[in-house]
Amino acid sequence: MEARQFFFFFFFFFFFLGSSAYTGAPQWGNLTILADKFHFGNIAVFDDPITLDNNFHSAPVGRAQGMYFYDTKNTFTAWLGFSFVLNSAQHKGTINFIGADPIMVKSRDISVVGGTGDFFMHRGIATIMTDSYEGEVYFRLRVDIKFYECW
Repeated sequence: MEARQFFFFFFFFFFFLGSSAYTGAPQWGNLTILADKFHFGNIAVFDDPITLDNNFHSAPVGRAQGMYFYDTKNTFTAWLGFSFVLNSAQHKGTINFIGADPIMVKSRDISVVGGTGDFFMHRGIATIMTDSYEGEVYFRLRVDIKFYECW
């Protein structure tokens, strides 16, 4: 099947800078720091900017809003559920994502499960690549989106 539309965005994630928060941890855990080793059981909720390039100072085209949780005890993986909320001159609406994220893999795919506005009922695949990483404080993802079903 051939993709019908392509988009790419950069998603900036900051921790402890006011835009994201760890909201859950194992009972023995500390909500202000990550669990040991592979952060198993930690849950993060975020609301971070999206741009069309990898410059944080570029005008945002929307926000990435959602959550992820670390779900494996022997390596870094997470389960993602989030939306791109777009409100720019080019696009208005949401794109909804869900899936497993094997964080240590350079390029990984998650499902595009729907959308609203300009992206009403869209389905496809989003390829996620870590573009920049600074410990547990900051990371930037490049998200390439390929829509296969568009209404």
